[in-house]
Amino acid sequence: MARRDYFDDPNAPAANSVVASVVAAVRNEAGELLMIHRTDNDRWALPGGGHDIGESIAETVVREVREETGIDVEVTGLTGIYTDPRFVMAYDDGEVRQQFSICFTARPVSGAPRTSSESREVKWVKPEQLDDLDILPAMRLRIDHALAGLPQPYIG
Repeated sequence: MARRDYFDDPNAPAANSVVASVVAAVRNEAGELLMIHRTDNDRWALPGGGHDIGESIAETVVREVREETGIDVEVTGLTGIYTDPRFVMAYDDGEVRQQFSICFTARPVSGAPRTSSESREVKWVKPEQLDDLDILPAMRLRIDHALAGLPQPYIG
């Protein structure tokens, strides 16, 4: 499903849904960050997705990272909760979703990078290479917070 992202855009359509979702800032022993090139908006992002009924939020993180990247992870911390109503995602089925994302930190425990229907490319990225990637400002904020190791989770 195609998606168009709007950030602080007065022409953005009004949100008609909110879905709890997660992303994971997964860092390997070399300090590289696991990133995906998304198929729905053609942007780079942390792996993640929607929370399903019947699972804990940590289980959502593990499932989504595995589904999108082939990497099994262990959740290690909470970076923040991101709910900025100025960021909406419009899908081609008419859904316009307000951001509601919980960002976690995680470490890889097994697996090898592979693509999925949601990721056209999966790779480990050095933090200094992030500026070379097309990343939404809302996603970059989560990444920057995760890399900074804030003393308290961000709430905003």
